[in-house]
Amino acid sequence: MILKILQYPDPLLREKSVKIARLTPGLKTLALDMLETLYSVGNGVGLAAPQVGKLYRLFVYDISVDRNEPGVLFNPELLSHNNQKTKRAEGCLSCRNFEGLVERYTKVTVRGVNLDGKTVTIKAADFLARVFQHEIEHLDGIVILDKAEPVPPDSADTETEIV
Repeated sequence: MILKILQYPDPLLREKSVKIARLTPGLKTLALDMLETLYSVGNGVGLAAPQVGKLYRLFVYDISVDRNEPGVLFNPELLSHNNQKTKRAEGCLSCRNFEGLVERYTKVTVRGVNLDGKTVTIKAADFLARVFQHEIEHLDGIVILDKAEPVPPDSADTETEIV
């Protein structure tokens, strides 16, 4: 089922999500619905539960070109990161028609529970690391507008990553 993606300034986007105590069939269905919603918008690569009005620590993602490598993380935690950062143009499915430059770590390690209920640790670099950081911020009530700098007018050729 395709869910409605909340748009800023909806107050739910500012709320901190709660940790999931037990993985239920309803939460798994929510995750699958979130993936369907993500695929329906075409240009997004990640979607956090607060963006669809659910304050659970959950996000889904798929950065593959063919849109066939979905990922789900319940209770994701950022365990570590390197010291190198890059600044890139980002967008957000909850802040349509906005893009800004966001500085993020280039490598992160994230732990969470996958759709099968198994705890996984993922070492992510570059774009996937950026997606993980963006989505985890959503779970803490942080939106891109809190961090982004305006994209300079002379960077019209900069590709925006919608996360």
